Amino acid sequence: MIRIPYGKTFIEADEGGAPVLRSRIGELKAAGGGREIVRAALAEPIDSPPLRELARGKKNCVIIVSDHTRPVPSRDILPPMLDELRAGSPEIEVTLLVATGFHRPTSTKELEDKLGAEILSQCRVVVHDCRDAASNVEIGTLPSGAPCVVDRLAVETELLLAEGFIEPHFFAGFSGGRKSVLPGVADQVTVLGNHCSRFIDSPFARTGVLDGNPIHEDMLAAAGMAKLAFIVNVVIDEDKKTVAAFAGNFRTAHRRGCDYMLDYFKVAPAPAEIVVTSNGGAPLDQNLYQCVKSMTAAEASCVEGGVIVLCAECADGHGGEGFYRALRDCASPSALYAEQMATPQDRTVPDQWESQILARILMHHTVIFVTRPELKNMVEEMKMRYAATLDEALDTARAMGKRSVTYIPNGISVIVKE
Repeated sequence: MIRIPYGKTFIEADEGGAPVLRSRIGELKAAGGGREIVRAALAEPIDSPPLRELARGKKNCVIIVSDHTRPVPSRDILPPMLDELRAGSPEIEVTLLVATGFHRPTSTKELEDKLGAEILSQCRVVVHDCRDAASNVEIGTLPSGAPCVVDRLAVETELLLAEGFIEPHFFAGFSGGRKSVLPGVADQVTVLGNHCSRFIDSPFARTGVLDGNPIHEDMLAAAGMAKLAFIVNVVIDEDKKTVAAFAGNFRTAHRRGCDYMLDYFKVAPAPAEIVVTSNGGAPLDQNLYQCVKSMTAAEASCVEGGVIVLCAECADGHGGEGFYRALRDCASPSALYAEQMATPQDRTVPDQWESQILARILMHHTVIFVTRPELKNMVEEMKMRYAATLDEALDTARAMGKRSVTYIPNGISVIVKE
């Protein structure tokens, strides 16, 4: 029997000898405390002088920190960074710039929960607003042609740094590194330009892919233009504990961390007519918007015309009105995709990338959604099929003539690639 995460519980299934694709994330275990792991990385920075040397003679510094949507262990990362900065420049003024990207602003309570009193007492904190043109400044043009507009604080500081963590990302390849700048502290015009339909359409804009990925290349360019001088990125285990850290040059330290992650997350595809997956349970399966991520893992192992079965509670429903309406109101997924591909880069709309990826999946596969009964109409409006149970979904797929099955119990914990 296998257990497929669903909300705060599990759906049990008898795989019957079918392939089961799992990452090796369970093997990641901390060897020491999180701060000690970060300090060790700071002591041997990758392709960079030590942080204390970079701080020498500087009067001010901005550290880009993650927002409330990311489980980055900032309490492990920031204290060692602050110690290093003050070893090089005892009076340096440090501002923490919260990388909200296109998300809502982080609340005071969320900042307190994330950072704690120790850090908040030492640093000024500013929450980035991608929609406030006055707080952002243009610094160049990205390879895509989009204007590179980022938070004025990041541009005007003497020393720009970033913390973060590395995990698979379904169109940027991996999180972390350059993503602290774009989309982290970028203006909406830059985020929308980077997430344009042409880039989302690229076969290289996939989980675990950096080389040739145009979204990644734009992000690298933005970080370079912003003069991101140093990063500290960590890897966390299933319990969200720090197990590894990578400090130094934003390009090579991040790449080192991505290569480390790939070794644990990569699984070879097991092509099948039916692929069963989940979005990892609560809180990651809180809405349908988030569940597109795990569908891309199933997509990578599902044969053309096959069936993807997604098990997710979706306690918060669809997760995005624009995302929902795009699928609800389109004549077909292929019509929506064609419309989005015809949308100019400077006319990209919020959440277009999410509906485009789901439309791409639906153009090639039937999606059967196992979720709460009250979501049946929503699921069907969005061009998918509803099932109350996994057994019902499998019966429906078999009635369509599909037989072979692959299970990916947690679709967001794997990178399916050869």
